[in-house]
Amino acid sequence: MTPISRRSFASSLSCALGTALVPRVARSSPRADAPPAVIDLSSNENPYGPSPRALEAMTRAQAVACRYPDAAETRVVEAVAGCGSSEVLRLCDAAFLGPGRTVVAAEPTFEAVLHYAKVTRAEPVTVPLTADFRHDLEAMARACDARSGLVYVCNPNNPTGTIVSHDALASFLERVPKTAVVLVDEAYHHFVEDKGYASAASLLDRFPNLVVARTFSKIYGMAGMRLGYGLASVANAEALRAQASWSTVNVAVLEAALVSLADPEHAAHQRQLLNGTRRELCQALAADGRRYIASEANFLMIDVGQDVKPLVAAFEARGIRVGRRFAAMPGFLRVTIGRPEETRAFLAALRELVPARAAA
Repeated sequence: MTPISRRSFASSLSCALGTALVPRVARSSPRADAPPAVIDLSSNENPYGPSPRALEAMTRAQAVACRYPDAAETRVVEAVAGCGSSEVLRLCDAAFLGPGRTVVAAEPTFEAVLHYAKVTRAEPVTVPLTADFRHDLEAMARACDARSGLVYVCNPNNPTGTIVSHDALASFLERVPKTAVVLVDEAYHHFVEDKGYASAASLLDRFPNLVVARTFSKIYGMAGMRLGYGLASVANAEALRAQASWSTVNVAVLEAALVSLADPEHAAHQRQLLNGTRRELCQALAADGRRYIASEANFLMIDVGQDVKPLVAAFEARGIRVGRRFAAMPGFLRVTIGRPEETRAFLAALRELVPARAAA
């Protein structure tokens, strides 16, 4: 949690991890007739999981399981030039919102910031996406005023997979009141191939009201290990740190993060695998005459021409989990990009459940 400065970012970074709240409930043994494991394409996880080196690091970390993770946490902070990104989002709500303040976000987008804002009793201000399913930055800028405490930009956006270009983001930051913190969520940053995109981290020098959140859940395949980090100015990092709990990061994921950061070839390979499977799925959908939203992430939104709620259940009955229904886009089905064989199974089920002519 010590502030770290690097010339490349000119910022300090806050590292955080979520906490599980477990209700006391009666537990029973698994039923003998429990359904088999399903193909899970519902939560934008990386089906390939952590790298072999990361798995080895997790195993080695058992030797220091009796120790607090402070030393390992410091090494991770240094490695990422300054340190579940969902916790970073929660800390932003806690630090920059409260009664009488507003949080501005697109609709639909990842809902965590809006959900956490309820605890602070802040007022949500949601702005519909444009006709091509992108952030309406002009309308979002107009929605900001002196009461705005936080502005949330998920880039690439979940659930649409669309991006805000680097130039458009810089122009947007110029128009947002400097009293509002702009939180850019880059959970899917590593999958982007569009040449107009660049990480918001390069804008931290110019905009001290900017916070950039990243995660090890997606490209690094550690969704179950829960590790994220945020890049911010020293002042904002201190504001976030004041809301954080102590020693909430487990040493196994910290050791895995260190070796993952030192293994860029693995991340590049994961991007190649998942983006390649996404392209193959898009080609098949186009051949069927189906409409979908061009994505720069490891998931895809497909227009199925009907409310997706019963369709989600129908996929589940066939052993395939797909994404939840988004109220602002009830006719679009979100599917995570899985392994090739998993994605082919999804496509076969889609063709059975929603014939192409019915979706057109």
